[in-house]
Amino acid sequence: MIEDVSSTSANANQLEQASSSYLRSARHQPVQWHAWGEGAFAKAQSQDKPILLDIGAVWCHWCHVMDRESYENPELAALINRLFIAVKVDRDERPDVDARYQAAVSAISGQGGWPLTAFLTPDGRPYFGGTYFPPGDRYGRPGFGRVLETMAQVWRDRRDEALESAASVMAAIEHNESFSGRDGDLSLSLVDKIAASAVKLFDPRNGGFGGQPKFPHPSVLDLLLEVAMSRDPEVPETVQAQEAFKTTLEKMARGGVYDQLAGGFHRYSVDEHWIVPHFEKMLYDNTELLRNYVHGFQSFVCEDFLQTAQEIVAWLDSTMTNRDRGGFYASQDADINLDDDGDYFTWTQDEARAVLTPEELDFAVAYWDIGELGDMHHNPAKNVLYVNWTLEEKAANAGEAGKGTDWEAQRSLRDSARGKLLAGRSARPTPFIDRTLYTGWNAMAVTAYLETARVLRMDSAREFALLTLERLSKEAWDGEGSLNHVIAYSGVESPKEKVPGTLDDYAFTTHAFIDAWIATGDMSHYHAAVKLADAMISRFYDQAAGAFYDTSAPQGGVVPLGALGARRKPLQDSPTPAGNPTAVSALLRLEPLSGPQQYREIAEDTLGSFAGIVEHFGLYAGSYGLALERLLLAPVQVVVVGSGPEAARLEALAIARFRVNKTVLRISPDHLVPGGIPQGLAEMLLNVPPPAAPAWAAVCMGRTCLPPMTEAEALLEALERNA
Repeated sequence: MIEDVSSTSANANQLEQASSSYLRSARHQPVQWHAWGEGAFAKAQSQDKPILLDIGAVWCHWCHVMDRESYENPELAALINRLFIAVKVDRDERPDVDARYQAAVSAISGQGGWPLTAFLTPDGRPYFGGTYFPPGDRYGRPGFGRVLETMAQVWRDRRDEALESAASVMAAIEHNESFSGRDGDLSLSLVDKIAASAVKLFDPRNGGFGGQPKFPHPSVLDLLLEVAMSRDPEVPETVQAQEAFKTTLEKMARGGVYDQLAGGFHRYSVDEHWIVPHFEKMLYDNTELLRNYVHGFQSFVCEDFLQTAQEIVAWLDSTMTNRDRGGFYASQDADINLDDDGDYFTWTQDEARAVLTPEELDFAVAYWDIGELGDMHHNPAKNVLYVNWTLEEKAANAGEAGKGTDWEAQRSLRDSARGKLLAGRSARPTPFIDRTLYTGWNAMAVTAYLETARVLRMDSAREFALLTLERLSKEAWDGEGSLNHVIAYSGVESPKEKVPGTLDDYAFTTHAFIDAWIATGDMSHYHAAVKLADAMISRFYDQAAGAFYDTSAPQGGVVPLGALGARRKPLQDSPTPAGNPTAVSALLRLEPLSGPQQYREIAEDTLGSFAGIVEHFGLYAGSYGLALERLLLAPVQVVVVGSGPEAARLEALAIARFRVNKTVLRISPDHLVPGGIPQGLAEMLLNVPPPAAPAWAAVCMGRTCLPPMTEAEALLEALERNA
């Protein structure tokens, strides 16, 4: 859907030199776009013109619709150029800008999303905004031309109204996610309330939460699994949490929201059945859902969860990674152009017939529900593939029909049909892949791959995760306190300027280094995690009021542009785990190892800042619930010492069953020396005399350890009692 950004034109606007794929896709539009920066604001103030702000993303379908309908329209472009200073922002590149103006537009119109269209005073304060505006009056929305003229007229003739509106909206931005809720108690009952609010919205028939549209909620799914694994199994709430987790994973993987041919999840489903998705695929959705399926397999040994996890990794490996240098790409677009709607991913019955044998077609029509009448409004013959019958159900039906077809035969038909459909699809033009490497999203992917490698014993995932982390370390981090938001841009060798890292970038990367230490035993990863945690506290923590801001304070008297002057303390998971609980979890993972007591104090203070209001966030407070579990439950450190099959068996037993407060480390005896493991862990192990055995395990809770164990049964019993 995105044009070739390598071409040049004499008509290019100021986005010609932008690094972002989304911004460069608009460089030939007749609108005289500016990138976000001091130059645009200075120009607006010198000319006393309001700013038209467009925020979107390369994967956003309606952003491209508005581009074509309005920003590529010469008449509307001329109107914009005459009345406004136009600024375009990539929400993936500048999440700090997006978050503040999303809050503004939500305060103005009651809704947010992309494209975000806002009208700002020359100094960047929003006085009106919305999302998509059609070129003419339709969909119950005013035409964009009329909106442009009205907003320019408001600034020109009713400036006091505009300034009053801007002041109230800025107050709303500053309030949004900058909460004070210290009247709540930090207790497991608060975790249970968050879980219960999610269960209340659980759809037992279709899985997921709420109605349409239906989004995955990976953090709350992990929270429900944590509750299912840690509470009394006989209590109804525990049973409900487990049912919500398992049913949702099962139904999502069977739905059209999951790519049944190549693997990987689309961003969300427009219906409550998970059948018809918005077809863009995001890195962060897939890495977090990968963790859900790995945790599900880890806890329930469900083969379907294992298969889904393996397929997500296969899709990421084949489509979304730089195999040579490391790095995970940001997103894959939904469409080739604006005249299709997921045509790359969908099938007519005739298209399927052209690539399958008659027997395969009969199977595919029933299994994936490929009908003559499909699911897509723009082309009713197009079908979204979803699992209409399980292989077991298909085999049973075939047997009842007298064909005597068993499960293995059904699986063989599925695999051959899938391979041919995937080969046929690969001959189609492929939706654009944004090969930008975002720091925080890559760190999330590193964590997901390292967890996957360990649970599923996939060495290739482990090696690629470590390669990616090495690249992140070299290209986005200075080794001390400065971390950039972008590792590398798509198709750009030398970006014009670097975007500072946000709280999310620091928090997720701290987790990634902790996970790399666990995976390798290499203390350099552990020391990197401590450095980043300290830098995160220094740059983002509010020493006076508690909790973390999403951006660092301006340096050297620099006045932030526009709404960036509003400070935010992010709490809700949307769309990725929120910065504050993610930072808290990182500190709580480090503190029992050898981190200073300050880490726990900051973590507790941060969670306390939101305790009075967090239960109202329900589905969007999953990562907070997980962080609170870490705070309240004693950390369980399982250290497996040795090599060979017996050590592997002890490690596998220790890993079984997901628990958020459990860490499993496997090391060689050579690491049991000063500096070989973190000091806090070493002090705990001082009272554990190593037995005369090639492999043994120690289970440490809080600050004490049980006697060493060499038998798998003893380890299993200790974990059942204490983890």
